[in-house]
Amino acid sequence: MLELSALGIEYGTLVMFAMLLGMLLTGMPLAFVTLFVALFFALGWFGPMAVPLITSRVYSFVSSFVFVSVPMFVLMAAILDRSGIARDLFDAMRLIGGRLRGGVAVQTIFVAVILAAMSGIIGGEIVLLGLIALPQMLRLGYDRNLAIGVVCAGGALGTMVPPSIVLIIYGLTANVSIGELFTSAFLPGLMLAGFYVAYVLIRSYLNPSMAPIPEEDEGSYRERLKLLKGLVLPVMVVIFVLGSIYGGIASVTEASAVGVAGVILSTAIRGELNLELIKGAVLQTLSTCGMIVWIGIGASALVGVFNLMGGINFVSALITGISDNPTIVLLFMMLILFVLGMFLDWVGIALLTMPIFVPIIVELGYDPVWFGVLFCMNMQVSFLSPPFGPAAFYLKSVAPPEISLGDIFKSLMPFIALQILAVAILIAFPGITGR
Repeated sequence: MLELSALGIEYGTLVMFAMLLGMLLTGMPLAFVTLFVALFFALGWFGPMAVPLITSRVYSFVSSFVFVSVPMFVLMAAILDRSGIARDLFDAMRLIGGRLRGGVAVQTIFVAVILAAMSGIIGGEIVLLGLIALPQMLRLGYDRNLAIGVVCAGGALGTMVPPSIVLIIYGLTANVSIGELFTSAFLPGLMLAGFYVAYVLIRSYLNPSMAPIPEEDEGSYRERLKLLKGLVLPVMVVIFVLGSIYGGIASVTEASAVGVAGVILSTAIRGELNLELIKGAVLQTLSTCGMIVWIGIGASALVGVFNLMGGINFVSALITGISDNPTIVLLFMMLILFVLGMFLDWVGIALLTMPIFVPIIVELGYDPVWFGVLFCMNMQVSFLSPPFGPAAFYLKSVAPPEISLGDIFKSLMPFIALQILAVAILIAFPGITGR
């Protein structure tokens, strides 16, 4: 039998980290890497008797009642992806853009916020906006970098705007109220969207060639008013889902089920509901939730074993030993999350780091709900940052062939700067979250 415990927690942590990094570099999925490393250290450090502890950790993660809301919100997003609601919403929102310079980009950000409030999933939003908004902006002569940045950054708002799946997973991991997280994240999400709108308008008016004003005609105005009528029901679904959570009428899980029923009803009334749509949406939900559950199982097992080894106390002492100033410790955590976000999926980051970070945050006297919003804002950056920012890859899958991955990442730099500014403002003014 292996005697890994002879290494001590310092070298044990180093070996664990090296194994994780080495296996991830081979291209193995994060879920299987974490599960393998957890099993390897459980057997090597404690012996076979520790294996049942892994299963109990995994069971406590997947048996949480709130976790039921994740597939519900994913199913909402999948149905919206396949219906014409997003396209009609984009066309109708031209009423807001109108003759405004940069109006189509502004309208894209408005649509992104509404879609985020309907689903909480970023992949589908970026693909939808990449198919609907990007070609239109390029056709109208918008600066290519501006158009690409707006679609990617706007589509990633699903991370911040409730009902965000990131907030739900954080709430489960940190054991804080998801309803409170939703309430606290609403204003910061709108603030970030406001930064994007301000950036677009400032750039457009400083350099008018970046965003030409589109031609307008009377007929299209009437058509859009007609489209708005068809969007009343889907928007009402969002209001009822979020309103019932904020008002304390329904739990997050109950509201998610109502949301699915509302979106199915909306799609049926619009005449778009069919067996093929439902089948595709259900398969997409199974695929997405399967990924989240497997990463959750692996990360929960690894954190459980690491905790038994005394690793969480060791890492906590290392982090808090950096400075006596709580702000310096907080900024160091943000830096760790930022670097991890360049290489790992947000689910893995949340499940691997939050069991270590949240107790430190509470000990330092910070609010864990506020930290959850800060974590989500940090993950916004991870969705856009090279080399593995998923937003860029989602857009690349539907962008014109002449737009390279390098072009997309280059276009995202100003928006990453705005996201970092938003993180700094949240740290400096925690009252924005209402905490």
